Amino acid sequence: MPRNSMKLPTGMSFIELLLVLVIVGVLMTLALPPYIAVRDRASVKSAATAAVAAFDAARALALTRGLHAAIRIDTLVGRIVVHSGVDSVLQVPLGTSWGVRLSASRDSSALAPDGLGYGAANLSLVIMRGAAADTVIVSRLGRVTRR
Repeated sequence: MPRNSMKLPTGMSFIELLLVLVIVGVLMTLALPPYIAVRDRASVKSAATAAVAAFDAARALALTRGLHAAIRIDTLVGRIVVHSGVDSVLQVPLGTSWGVRLSASRDSSALAPDGLGYGAANLSLVIMRGAAADTVIVSRLGRVTRR
């Protein structure tokens, strides 16, 4: 008896392709929120590290030059600017670099030539993106901590 040889289809049908796309879509909707949360936490952590570095740079500047240094926080654009005398020495664009928002208890902080804080109040800087937030606190004496 002769054998009946049947050809198998070599491509995918439209229904199979549609099913694969639906499965990929469902998997993406399940994986996207954790990815966004991780991205937001990483952005906030990096921005907080840059903010601490800016405060440390201002302190080092005051100590090395023997002049007053000031740190100005622009919450509208998310930028930290370090001043020494009339010079703007350093600008750290946290908002544009990491997509974060800033909230501060004061708009500036000052350091005396000996590197100690100059003024009567602590400064707290809250860095936010999505549900992630980090706080940088500058004490009256100029000590910088993160929470």
